[in-house]
Amino acid sequence: MAQCVHSVQEFVQDSFVPMVAVLCSEEAERVTRKNNLSFDELLRPFCRLTSEGHIRDPNNQVQMVKNLRICINSIVPSPSSASASLSPAQRRLLDEVVLFCQPQEGAVTSVITAGDYDFNFSSKFVLQGTEEHTEGLSTTPWFEAYRETFLQSMPASDHEFLNHYLACLLVVSSSEAVPVEQFLKLSQEQHRIQHSGEYTHPKWFIPNTLKYYVLLHDMSEGDEQRADAVYEDMKQRYGPQGCYLLKMNSRTFLAETDEQIPDPWSQYLHKNNLHNQVSIEQSVSAVPTSNNVPYVYGSSSHNLQLETVSSSGLLLGLPTVNTDLKKPDPDHPCGGTGNHGACLTLNDHDHIRQFIQEFTFRGLLPHIEKNIRQLNDQLVSRKGLSRSLFTATKKWFGGGKVPEKSVSEPKSTCGLLYPPEAPELQIRKMADLCFLVQHYELAYSCYHTAKKDFLSDQAMLYAAGALEMAAVSAFLQTGAPRPYPAHYMDTAIQTYKDVCKNMALAERCTLLSAEILKSQGKYSEAATLLIKMTSEDSDLRSALLLEQAAHCFVNMRNPMLRKFAFHMILAGHRFSKAGQRRHALRCYCQAMQVYKGRGWTLAEDHINFTIGRQSFTLRQPENAVTAFRQILVNDSQQTSTQQGAFLREYLYVFKVRVSNVCPGAILPELPLPCIQGSATRVYFGHERRLAEGEKQAATHVSLDQEYDQDLTAMWVHLEEQLVASANRGVIPVTFQPTQYCLNNQTDNLRLPLAVVEEPIIVEVTLRNPLKVSLELSSLSLLWRFTADGGSSSKDEANGEVVTNEESLASGVGIWDICLLYKYECCSVPEKNIYNIHRLRIIFQMTLNDDIITNEIIPVFHLSKQTGLDMVVTGRQDLKIQGPRLNQTKEDKMLVRHGSDQRLNPIITPPMPLMEVFFLKFPTALLCGEIRKAYIEFCNVSAVALCGLRVASTHPSFFTFGSQVTTPVSPNSAENCSAYKTLAKPPGSQTGSGAAEILVSAEDFSQAPGVIEIPISGGTLQPGGSTQLPLWLRGPDQEGVHEINFLFYYENTEKGGKISHRVLRHTVFICASRSLSVQASACHSSVPQHHPSDQGSSDGALVFVDVENINTSEAGVQEFHIIQVSSSSRHWRLHKFINPSKDKDCKLTSRERAKLCFRAIRCKLHQGTGSTITSLPLLFTQIISSSTPCGDFFFRCCQTSESQQVAPSKVSSYGKSQPPVCAENRTSDISSILKKCNELDLNIIVIWKAYVVEDNKQLILEGQLHVALQTVGKEASSLTPRKVVFPQLSKTLVSVVEKDEAQEMVLLKFKSEVPPPVVPPSAELSQLIKTSLQYPESYSHAFVQDSLCVVPVTLTLTNCSLAQADVIIDLRHKSTNPDSLEVYSPFTWVGQTQYKLQLKAQEVLCLTLRACFLQAGVYNLNTPRVFAKPVDQGNLCETRQQTSCPALMIITNA
Repeated sequence: MAQCVHSVQEFVQDSFVPMVAVLCSEEAERVTRKNNLSFDELLRPFCRLTSEGHIRDPNNQVQMVKNLRICINSIVPSPSSASASLSPAQRRLLDEVVLFCQPQEGAVTSVITAGDYDFNFSSKFVLQGTEEHTEGLSTTPWFEAYRETFLQSMPASDHEFLNHYLACLLVVSSSEAVPVEQFLKLSQEQHRIQHSGEYTHPKWFIPNTLKYYVLLHDMSEGDEQRADAVYEDMKQRYGPQGCYLLKMNSRTFLAETDEQIPDPWSQYLHKNNLHNQVSIEQSVSAVPTSNNVPYVYGSSSHNLQLETVSSSGLLLGLPTVNTDLKKPDPDHPCGGTGNHGACLTLNDHDHIRQFIQEFTFRGLLPHIEKNIRQLNDQLVSRKGLSRSLFTATKKWFGGGKVPEKSVSEPKSTCGLLYPPEAPELQIRKMADLCFLVQHYELAYSCYHTAKKDFLSDQAMLYAAGALEMAAVSAFLQTGAPRPYPAHYMDTAIQTYKDVCKNMALAERCTLLSAEILKSQGKYSEAATLLIKMTSEDSDLRSALLLEQAAHCFVNMRNPMLRKFAFHMILAGHRFSKAGQRRHALRCYCQAMQVYKGRGWTLAEDHINFTIGRQSFTLRQPENAVTAFRQILVNDSQQTSTQQGAFLREYLYVFKVRVSNVCPGAILPELPLPCIQGSATRVYFGHERRLAEGEKQAATHVSLDQEYDQDLTAMWVHLEEQLVASANRGVIPVTFQPTQYCLNNQTDNLRLPLAVVEEPIIVEVTLRNPLKVSLELSSLSLLWRFTADGGSSSKDEANGEVVTNEESLASGVGIWDICLLYKYECCSVPEKNIYNIHRLRIIFQMTLNDDIITNEIIPVFHLSKQTGLDMVVTGRQDLKIQGPRLNQTKEDKMLVRHGSDQRLNPIITPPMPLMEVFFLKFPTALLCGEIRKAYIEFCNVSAVALCGLRVASTHPSFFTFGSQVTTPVSPNSAENCSAYKTLAKPPGSQTGSGAAEILVSAEDFSQAPGVIEIPISGGTLQPGGSTQLPLWLRGPDQEGVHEINFLFYYENTEKGGKISHRVLRHTVFICASRSLSVQASACHSSVPQHHPSDQGSSDGALVFVDVENINTSEAGVQEFHIIQVSSSSRHWRLHKFINPSKDKDCKLTSRERAKLCFRAIRCKLHQGTGSTITSLPLLFTQIISSSTPCGDFFFRCCQTSESQQVAPSKVSSYGKSQPPVCAENRTSDISSILKKCNELDLNIIVIWKAYVVEDNKQLILEGQLHVALQTVGKEASSLTPRKVVFPQLSKTLVSVVEKDEAQEMVLLKFKSEVPPPVVPPSAELSQLIKTSLQYPESYSHAFVQDSLCVVPVTLTLTNCSLAQADVIIDLRHKSTNPDSLEVYSPFTWVGQTQYKLQLKAQEVLCLTLRACFLQAGVYNLNTPRVFAKPVDQGNLCETRQQTSCPALMIITNA
């Protein structure tokens, strides 16, 4: 907003000052021209008085005149009549004043805070055409310059006398021959100009104009004594108050060459130079030639029209004019700077200042005082009123205020003219004189009186002038006796505009009233006043007033920011129409501060579009590109047609900018398409070779795979296992998981590692935010690597920079884009450690009229054609913003982002690179099926590799064979057995005897989940390859299984940045049903003296149920059970109980076979070896301890053990620890029970299946495993499938954890009494094994003897390894109603209760007697046996399980 350097009162006073004319002789003009100045220009810097003056009013009261300024001008008579409006020359002058006053580019801006906005306004401005910079408090100095020039160039009018000349200075040089005659000639010339009627301009205040005679003496030439003599003669003629001797040009250049004299004329003369310029080419009217717009890329025209944006055409139709304004010629007498007053000294400055003071105080002010008295006397005599106008004021206004007539309905026109002698004009003339000498109270009274007279005569122009000055006089009165009558000003403005049609006077009135209202804090009223003054007749005036109104809105107590922005846009529009493009650009930029980032997208688009156009017209392509870029970068809500127009404008400006770029320079950045930096993916590794023939390449990692956090954690876990295996079970502290593909979900905090001579693939995601198709071509990736530890500039000097920017800039290596996402590869040939330092993308973008679409979905139009009409080449930098930090309190309060290093790899020395291929690898298997495949390892690098290992999520799925036991060629022995066999001797029976061998599990096991790959020599040389057999076993569970392999290898040279490398492979195996094996075991009831025991003190029966559950989908006809083997450290299968003898165990669909085996304990042996026993059911025995049978069996055992250990660890940490005593007692009982029922017998069922495939019968082989851990518990080869609901699993776990936590908290407040130890009765009921020996039938003559007593032997066997207390109770009566109905009752006679103690595995026989009363069928299995471990409480005493009913038949003899 315009802020006056001085107060508003001083501004209003300086707007109306006494006018003094100057007439100089030719000789006097020559004397002043020595200083490159005219006489009025010489006096102009000294026209403000520094001391106070005095006058006396008609009442003879002294009035102070402070800080008075006079205006001295040379007389330029004009015969033309004065116009009510400004002339074209004056309008051009105002345009030039505003155009010359511009904000300084790059100046320090002042910040104004309004609400939550901070507005930047330039506090410095420069007057173009000069070399000086003016710094002030004003934020709109162009408006102040316009206002000052406008007030000074106001045409003189007959209805007021403020700008009429009061006096005339007659200047004659002392070097004249007869100076007095020259004074006489000048006096006559002044009289002729004023009274002859030939000239209408200038106008004079009163007929008797004050003539002041000035004798100008040149000290460097003239005779000073003669000048003094002439001056004395002048005193005699004109009086000492009417003349003055002014001595000047006292400076001699020889004596005072080094003296620095100030130049106070520059700031005044620049404004005067604008008057002297004939014409200056306007930027809006400049017509460009065909050479103004550079010809770029062969484009000849740009005819697209924007109806919805502007009707003035597009940028190509706009002139790119040179807005550099013409500077004044330094050789011109008035044009140069720094050479004014060259002949003047500081004493001469003081002489001029003293002359102005003498003229004002001794000539001008007394003249004004005399005229005021004369006018007052004339008015008093004519009106017949009192002597003084002061005393008449009460009479005129004492009777009340005279109502004013309506201005809107005048009775006559404003063309009424008063004669010069009219009393109304005399009052106005007196009022103006009083106003000029700061007698505002008397002036207000006169203006008020004249106002009433003019209104009564319907002289509206005169009335409006009186109202205007009455309001100003009331405001300037000291002490504020009355408030500022703003309604006077409003009435005056309305009269000037609507009635008198005088916009110049209305504008002057508006400028004065607005400043007065702003000084009183009435910004809303001032803004309304300024807006009302806007019209279509002057775009410059409307623009300036709208800008000031906008500043009023922002300076209110409650700033109205949107109104500020809106009116700044209106002002910018009017500035543009007025040809003031720089000011228009500034207004739009300031308005943008309000709309930017506030959701006003359409307004932002309009403002940015206008800023771009104005900047381009002003030859600021950088700013134009930036403005158009904002339209395209933001999410536009424009229609597709409008977006296409915006894009075409941007591309045209971008072409112009690129055409000005020096060859070899960096291409400018294009905003489209948008690069989604966070979605950028970087792949480190070479491109895998495709499968050749039957070879299947390892899947590894590719950009086609989606990122899965669970899978990533799984791969990291496998790599940790491999690293621990390679480092003796310890993971190094510096270990970092290998990441081949980096995205926004990976760990990007550390610098990634890449290997020299291996490509880096960058996937860039491009997004088109517009509804217009974009055609991209020639997309390339620019990269620059610098040596490790050096800066880019230093490395460039040393030649340590590797880049492809120069080749691509020259057009070499630019590839056509053919996909939406383009993968670009860059290789670093130097064998050194490099850091990537910059990544950029360059491409060509094309826009055609035929691809502007109305579709809502934005698309990319990709083509290889580049010879189209609107093709631009640009770049985009690849920048990735890290994730937002949310750890500390400061991070949560501020917006901070972490680092993301995925585009900053470190290039390391060469490393080995391995490829893996699979041959005859199946995709479908039966559950438990054994299949042989081959794996090939190839070293495709120039570095040898070693330490080859593999880890898998399913370690029991595969095993590596031995070249000794299996054929190497994949084509030999196609249908031979997968197992190593041993023929049985002829004549032997199937299952009659078991082959037993002692093996160690360590021979088949390695680190958990890690397998060392047996390659020859342990090293694979560069370019070498090796092929190994691979045995596969189908999973036990049907369905599709995802099996992951992670191959690990190292460099033979240690100490590199990359310690190892890994290769991933994922396969999917579809497992179909084969056989289901259910196994169970129970203690054998055969007594010790039984002949089949063969010396064993203990035995068990193992029942194996085998069912064919295959659905025949795989073409399986039948299954054959060929062998059953066992493995255990304590038990072994002893004999196959086969009642049908040599019958083949063949199972067709849905058939089931039940096999029974007798198991006995193994002989005690040292070490950790296991006994593997094979029971062939056919005549061929399979060696179960060899590959692959033994491998898969022991792998399955390790997998099941690891799965059992994990839950136990979790449960041990998840529950509270019981007291020590209870823990010891529980552990004792548990160990006893475990030893009592422990079996630990693993069953291996080997089968064959016949499959018909392609009319060819194939034989499939396989094996199923069943682990019998406890006697009495059934085990199955099919593990139950765990059903997990992903959406509910986390919730259920959290709920369980929460409940357990609450339970633990509650337990803290309870007494810590150990809970009673209640052992599981199911396990304790199997401590003692019982059996009864009795005759199956017994005959007795009940006629002879009514009691039949039969001896029965009860055999007790302690199955545990601890002593047991046994209680036998024979008094039991069966309460089961079924047994009462089936069996007849009997009675035990003799001792009916026994208390015994059995040692570990002791066998005890008791002889009992049963008494029968009649013949019948009896169940002898009625004794109750209770047992408990020794030294245990009675709570541990449990009834023992009994065998099946023991039936005995009693017959009558």
